[in-house]
Amino acid sequence: MSTHEVPRTLTVSGFRTRSSFGFAGLSKNVTMAAAGVLVMEGVIATRVPASLFVTLPVTALALVLAAARRHGMPAAAYYWARLAWHQAAKSEAASYRRVLLPDPYALDLPGVGASSTLIKAVDPTTGRPVGVVHDRSTGRMTVTTLLAPGGTLMAPTAAVQSTLRTWASVLDQMSTDEQIEGASVTIQITPGAGEALADDVAARRDPHAPDFARRTIDELVRTTPHATASVAPWMSVSVDPLAGPNPPTDLVEQVGQTLRVVDSLDLSGTGTDIERRATDVDVRRLVRSAYDPAVFNARDKDFADLQWGECGPQAADDGWTEYAHDGGISISYVLREMPRRPISYSVLLPLLAPGRFQRRITLAYRVLDPHEGEAVLEREISYAQQRAQATAEFKGRAKWSQKADAQRAEAAAAQVASGAQVVEWTLMVTVTARSTDQLDAARAETERAIKATRGIRMRPAYGAQAPVFAAGLPLGYNPLVK
Repeated sequence: MSTHEVPRTLTVSGFRTRSSFGFAGLSKNVTMAAAGVLVMEGVIATRVPASLFVTLPVTALALVLAAARRHGMPAAAYYWARLAWHQAAKSEAASYRRVLLPDPYALDLPGVGASSTLIKAVDPTTGRPVGVVHDRSTGRMTVTTLLAPGGTLMAPTAAVQSTLRTWASVLDQMSTDEQIEGASVTIQITPGAGEALADDVAARRDPHAPDFARRTIDELVRTTPHATASVAPWMSVSVDPLAGPNPPTDLVEQVGQTLRVVDSLDLSGTGTDIERRATDVDVRRLVRSAYDPAVFNARDKDFADLQWGECGPQAADDGWTEYAHDGGISISYVLREMPRRPISYSVLLPLLAPGRFQRRITLAYRVLDPHEGEAVLEREISYAQQRAQATAEFKGRAKWSQKADAQRAEAAAAQVASGAQVVEWTLMVTVTARSTDQLDAARAETERAIKATRGIRMRPAYGAQAPVFAAGLPLGYNPLVK
């Protein structure tokens, strides 16, 4: 084995995109809708036969758009989203200006964060302050845990295997807790942190050191600001405190129940160290510095007096492929397809490497309960077999890709029968440039990092830049949680 190979025991596989069975590559719902439309057109044609010259071409065009793919999604969905975004931009609904909003809306965040509010609470187990984000429309509460950056690239194989098993047990615990709605893990890489390190090294340098040592230190001081970054990882867990058997009625009791549920998740042994629960000041810092990266290293007192609405942007414009906000302009990418082959546990390393621009990588999770997961996989097996059988009846044999897909579905069902869990998840990446002049460079750097993963395919979040941007922040928004 070469130094660049990864043992098979440290690879991950079994990724599948949920799909249903329909005619000519259409989904089940679209096929049923098309059948209903055709029947209706036939009924109308019995009275007005000439109507078929209009209705049939329109229906055929709609079916072609539904069956065709554009950027990994149905072409009909892509063009419908494009039309909806143009209408929103035309009516100025894609632009946000906080100074023009009257009270009480001036205290709200824009977009998906409008229904959220920040609660300063105290953790009863530690007595330390905790920031809890409350979604007033759904009742969900989100608690963020600050993690210590680390890694397992230098760890023995047995240690990495233990880490993967421990994380699987955490997901298993989330699946059996009906109050946990979803979770997300975010890693934010901010370049330029080497400047502080260089100042510290310069202050510690001994003027009487050997000439070679001083030249080496000078070279490090010169190159460090371009080679290091500040890494800030955190995990946000969304909880529905009202989903238990005895739902609390008081807001204080709901916060307490949320903290108890989050405290029950044991992250020890998952390859990361818990720094602490994020306080209300920490949450304000993460949100505000995302919209304005220039304040990332500001003091805590600069965030302590901010209203929750002031943590958002002063102004923002949600474009088709970019999101302009205070102090920068961001581009967000979403997962399009995972490779069908086994991948290394360190596959995301190119995305986590420091670059010229601030970058956030977010993994969002929703763990299905055992009964729901088993039902989903049983449907997936049936759909996969039906697709292969329909192709075999039409062309004489099924495609090899269809046979392999059915085998993967059966393998996943066997794993679930042995105690594994079904997890819905997605990957989101947001890169922020300080000006429009740097936007092309930021886009090129991120796309190179995505290609360096060798298999993960991503696409820009067309018409959904603002929601995906917010999904990487501790705002309580998880796109997988309905």
